[in-house]
Amino acid sequence: MQISSRFTVALHIFTCVEVFKDEYKVTSDFLAGSINTNPVIIRKILTQLKSAGLIEVLRGTGGIIITKPLADITFYDVYEAIEPVENGDLFHFHESPNPDCPVGRNIHALLDDKLKAIQCAMEDEMKRYTIEDLKNGALERIANGE
Repeated sequence: MQISSRFTVALHIFTCVEVFKDEYKVTSDFLAGSINTNPVIIRKILTQLKSAGLIEVLRGTGGIIITKPLADITFYDVYEAIEPVENGDLFHFHESPNPDCPVGRNIHALLDDKLKAIQCAMEDEMKRYTIEDLKNGALERIANGE
């Protein structure tokens, strides 16, 4: 299991929008330059964030508007928008363990609750961090010359 880089790219997008909104027109090309990726990838992620109601994208003139206060957008909100999990389960269980094997017929009972607890712990931790945290951290590092 690995969360794709689209999640961190989305967090990067939010941070750029906030840090540069008063200095530059923040477009998919601008973001692609900061992230060092193709603008098409950025546009796909922007579409996902827009569908989740986290941003608005201004067509033509370009620009991105974040639709909620930064303190109200958690890493989990971004994760849900970018990395939707199949059937609500982070872990995909192998399809058909052998019911004739003592381990195979019991593996779900052994793992299901544990995997759900792990997923909930990760999601709860993601809810602790916000886009406001990223913006403040970025501005502090920039002010310190980092």
